Amino acid sequence: MNQTEQKKFFSQHLLEWYMHNKRDLPWRRHRNPYYIWVSEIMLQQTRVDTVIPYFHRFIERFPTVEDLADAPEQDVLKCWEGLGYYSRARNLQTAAKQVKEHHGGQVPDDKQSVFALKGVGPYTAGAVLSIAFNKPEPAVDGNVMRVLSRYFLIEEDIMKGSTRSFMEGLVVELIPEGRASDFNQALMELGALVCTPKSPHCLTCPVMEHCSARLEGVEESLPVKTKAKPPRPEFRVVALVEGSGEHAGKVLIRQRPQEGLLARMWELPHVQVPQSRSGRLPDEPAMDILAGALLEEGITARPTGYMMDAEHTFSHIHWNLQVYSCREEELTLAAETKAVYTLEHEVEDAEPIHRWICEEDMARYAFPNVFLKIIREYFNGKQTAG
Repeated sequence: MNQTEQKKFFSQHLLEWYMHNKRDLPWRRHRNPYYIWVSEIMLQQTRVDTVIPYFHRFIERFPTVEDLADAPEQDVLKCWEGLGYYSRARNLQTAAKQVKEHHGGQVPDDKQSVFALKGVGPYTAGAVLSIAFNKPEPAVDGNVMRVLSRYFLIEEDIMKGSTRSFMEGLVVELIPEGRASDFNQALMELGALVCTPKSPHCLTCPVMEHCSARLEGVEESLPVKTKAKPPRPEFRVVALVEGSGEHAGKVLIRQRPQEGLLARMWELPHVQVPQSRSGRLPDEPAMDILAGALLEEGITARPTGYMMDAEHTFSHIHWNLQVYSCREEELTLAAETKAVYTLEHEVEDAEPIHRWICEEDMARYAFPNVFLKIIREYFNGKQTAG
C-alpha cells in the first residue's frame, strides 16, 4: 500500500469507528463555540472524568461569554478551584472580555481573531475552529501526536516545534472534505481510548491493519519524546493560625501577590525553609522559623505543634509542606489589615490582604487545592472533636 492509500484508509476507517464509538460528552451535545472553547481550556493537563463536573458548574454559573467577562475574578477562580493551572481561568476570562469588546460576545470563526485571544495557542485555536465551525484546521495535542507517530512511523521528537509543524500539515491532508469537526475529535478519541501511552489496544484499533509501528513491532516505543526536567523540590513550613478572642473559631488566611504563581488566590501563611539532610526539617527549628516569619508579617502567633504533611506539584516546582498549628496571641491582624510580604520566590513589596475566616466563609475565597484540603481537614477535625 502506498502512502496515499494509507492516508485514505486511515481517514475513512477512523471516522467510521468514531461515529459508532464516540463518548457522550457534555460539550459534544452542542456546537456552541463558547462551550467547546471552555472545555478545551479545562482539558489541558486534566482528565476528561475530572473536567465533566467542573464544566457543568462553570457553564451553569457563566452560561455566556458576557457572563464570564463581567464576573468578579474571585468568582471565576472559585468555580475553577481544584482544577489547578489557574492561569488558564484568568486567561479565559481575559479572552472573554476581548470577545465581548471586539466581537460582540460571539466567539470569532476566523483564525487570526481566535489566535489573538489570551491563552489560545495553536492547539486550542485549531480545536475551536474545527470542532465548533467545521473549519479544516489541525488540532494537534499529545494524543494526536502519539497516534500519528505510530500509524505513520514518525520517529522525530514530538517536543520539537518542527515535528509539531509537520504533524499539523499531515492532519490537514488527512481531514476529509466537510468533516473537520468529526475527524479531529476522532483523532483525539482514538488517542484517549485505544492508542494509549502504555499498552495500546491494537486489536481493537480501527486502523491497526496499516499501522506502520505495529507492523514493525515498535508501537510501544513511540512517540519519541524528550523527557521534561523534573519539578524542583521546595520545602515550606505552613501556619494554620487559630484565632482567639473575637477571632475564636476562625483561621487566618492571606491573599497571594497580584502577579506570579497562584496570583491573587488565598492560602495559609507559609515560608520556604532549607532542605535538611533527611529532607524534612525537625519540628523545633521549623516552628522557630515559622514564628519569625509570622512576626515579620505582623502576625503575633505561637506555633503549638505539628499538624500534618502535605505536598503539591506545579509544572516546575514541587512543594513539600510541613503544617503546624499556631495560636493567635494578643492583638494581631484585624480583617483587611495589610502587611509586607517579602518571602523568597515571591513578589517583593507586595501587600497581601489577610482575613479571619470560619468554615462557612470558605465558599467566598478561591484556594489552591492543597490549602483547601488542609483547612477542610482542620474544620472537620473540630466538628468531630465537638
